[in-house]
Amino acid sequence: MARRKTQTFSMSFLDVISCGFGAVVLFYTIISAQSGLNRIKASSDLSAESRRLEQEVLDGYAHLAELRNALAETDDDKVKAAGRSREVLEKIRLTQEELARYQHDTLARRESLERLKADLKSLEEGTRRLKEKAPPVKGDGDVVIKDPEQLVTLRIDGKRVLVLVDASASMLDETVVNIIRMRNMPVERRIASAKWQQAVSTVEWIATRLPKSAQFQVYAFDTAVRPLVEGSDGRWLSVGDAGQIQLAVSALRKTAPTGGSSLQNAFAVIGKLSPAPDNVILITDGLPTQGDQPPLIRRIVSAEQREDLMKEAVRSLPPAPPPISIVLLPMEGDPSAPIYFWRLARMTGGGFLSPAKDWP
Repeated sequence: MARRKTQTFSMSFLDVISCGFGAVVLFYTIISAQSGLNRIKASSDLSAESRRLEQEVLDGYAHLAELRNALAETDDDKVKAAGRSREVLEKIRLTQEELARYQHDTLARRESLERLKADLKSLEEGTRRLKEKAPPVKGDGDVVIKDPEQLVTLRIDGKRVLVLVDASASMLDETVVNIIRMRNMPVERRIASAKWQQAVSTVEWIATRLPKSAQFQVYAFDTAVRPLVEGSDGRWLSVGDAGQIQLAVSALRKTAPTGGSSLQNAFAVIGKLSPAPDNVILITDGLPTQGDQPPLIRRIVSAEQREDLMKEAVRSLPPAPPPISIVLLPMEGDPSAPIYFWRLARMTGGGFLSPAKDWP
């Protein structure tokens, strides 16, 4: 039997070649698929990163808007702060000027007090010499001696004597704390205060020493002014009629100090009486706290404002005022009062008395 011829490209070889080619194709397909997955994953990562960056950009825009708003507010605050700084600097300047003025006023007041002390010392020395040389005066006259220890220089003479009694709340006590405490107490307690009783006793002391032939009138004042004898406004009463004096004193005993004080309204009585008084006796304890009209806004009255009110009251006096004698009761925190009232008494030819607590 003849042998078959050997062929190079046999079926087995073709199978091997086909398998190898299939394996190459399969390997390529696997590699290509894996590469596609990697590209898809990379693309997804890039998309996520792109979305993240885009969100950051959007957040950055929003934050930028907030920063712009904050910058605008900061600029506004800066402008406001600059304005407030100018206001503060202006207030500091005004305060410094006011402080300098107060220091100057304080120095001037100290100088005035020193001059007043010197004048008072001179007056006391003159009074002592007069007391040693002059006999006591009894009856009507300019000088009345209560006892050998005290010389009172009040003008009690005259044909028409006007007595003005301060009935404001400050007449309740010498200290501000006690005045605030007592002004809210019942009427009976206010009337019984020691300082007010001294004022009432002073009016009684004056009433008993008025010339019998004279006429008199007694007005009480706080922010308003009123006669003590009802229905006697604008007219004179007779000293010889003891009942009228008793009515005035009794009405004063029932009066409870309250409110502020208007010396300008009190001085207006001088022009209301006809004929005009030829002697005025003022019983008070300090500078006024109000003018002729109440202020639009109620506030604490400073010492400088009280001095201005005192000057206005003095300017409201008639061109040729009668002698005005002052009985100045003690009051805390009003150091200028003695100066102004002493000047008023000296200007008008009246007397000035700052009595002890046990007088009269």
